[in-house]
Amino acid sequence: MHEEHSLFTRAAELAAEYVAGLGDRPVAQPVDLAVLRQAFGEELPREPSPPEAVIEELARIAEEGLVATAGPRFFGLVIGGALRSAVAADFLAAGWDQNSFNPALSPAAAAAEDVAGRWLRDLLGIPATASTGFVTGGQAANTVGLAVARHHVLARAGWDVERDGLAGAPALRVVASAERHATIDRSLRLLGIGTRAIQAVAAGPQGAIDVEDLARVLAAGEGPAIVCLQAGNVNTGACDDLRAACTLAKGHGAWVHIDGAFGLWAGANPATAALVDGLELADSWACDGHKWLNVPYDSGFAFCAHPALHAETIAYRAPYLAGSAELSRMGDLTLEASRRARVFAVWAALRELGRDGVADLVERCCRLARLFATILAEGGAEIANDVVLNQVLVGFGDDDRTDAIIDAVQRDGTCWLGGTTWRGRRYLRISVSNWSTTESDVERSAAAILRAAAAN
Repeated sequence: MHEEHSLFTRAAELAAEYVAGLGDRPVAQPVDLAVLRQAFGEELPREPSPPEAVIEELARIAEEGLVATAGPRFFGLVIGGALRSAVAADFLAAGWDQNSFNPALSPAAAAAEDVAGRWLRDLLGIPATASTGFVTGGQAANTVGLAVARHHVLARAGWDVERDGLAGAPALRVVASAERHATIDRSLRLLGIGTRAIQAVAAGPQGAIDVEDLARVLAAGEGPAIVCLQAGNVNTGACDDLRAACTLAKGHGAWVHIDGAFGLWAGANPATAALVDGLELADSWACDGHKWLNVPYDSGFAFCAHPALHAETIAYRAPYLAGSAELSRMGDLTLEASRRARVFAVWAALRELGRDGVADLVERCCRLARLFATILAEGGAEIANDVVLNQVLVGFGDDDRTDAIIDAVQRDGTCWLGGTTWRGRRYLRISVSNWSTTESDVERSAAAILRAAAAN
């Protein structure tokens, strides 16, 4: 037996033991970070250590500081667990150690990206002719999409931004909702456009963009324009009226980018697809895999309706890559050259679930979010949003009391959720995104929240 076999088998055993216990362990527990840091070590040891001993030590030390984000009762942020096939595929990806920069480095990754990209576009309702870049997450996907948008609208104005930069370029305006996700602002900072370029549009009662105000803002300005829309408000789950907003934006010659980190998955479920009607009219889309597709972290998708523009904007050229357009085409769509083959986990998740399984996953999470809202409302809580997807905003009157309840729930360990400020008030924010969450998990978690409320 090879040495690697026993080492890798033991690592898989440790991971499997952890995953098998996710439903029983406290979701989180108070940890003294200083003590945990000390356990990981002070000075780097001088002498090497056997790999088996290192893995055992890592598992032992980390145990106390692990948060069961992959478990059925983690409702903080909008992140799913990881499907079993996706986790196993990630093990394989780590062992295979493939670089997904081009087909020469990994024909298998190249073929998997072609197929998984086609499956994703079909599921979400994105045009079949669009390109798909397998990026790290929503931030990278937004940055790629907005980089292509910057390239396009400035080129139409006669400016080569890749050659000449932004100094002296025609002024860009970025028309976006007042309730856009913070990653849009960071992408604009990273791309040199700056947040001053944002022309904010009012949002309606549930956080979706006000289409009438969008028309006003578009008509009031001129010059190269990028319109950022949203599928899935991070607090309420509300989706912009994509058909009306895209039609308006296109009438003004604007590039339309949709930030759909989790909300684009509504398109994969017939019962929620109407929420993202018109998404196919956009120019670029950002989506996360480690949210509703439930694959391991470090998985997002940058889609673009204009593949040649996508590649022209993002690609880099070097003499050692010359001679084959095929050689670097995967690397032309993402910001990384040294890129792990994250696609294998995506392919495995899609293959495990199938079209019906993805639809059921989305629908089940929405149904469980509604169950959360019903139980908590009956227990005296305020539900501040229309529960149209998987997000629930829960208030308990006074902001200080709400924060105290959040703290008590996190310390209790039954479930984990975070807080948010929306429309000037503090709320518990519940995100139901995990494939393994059941009605029992929701009932147990809602009871813990109401116990905390009774004690505060």
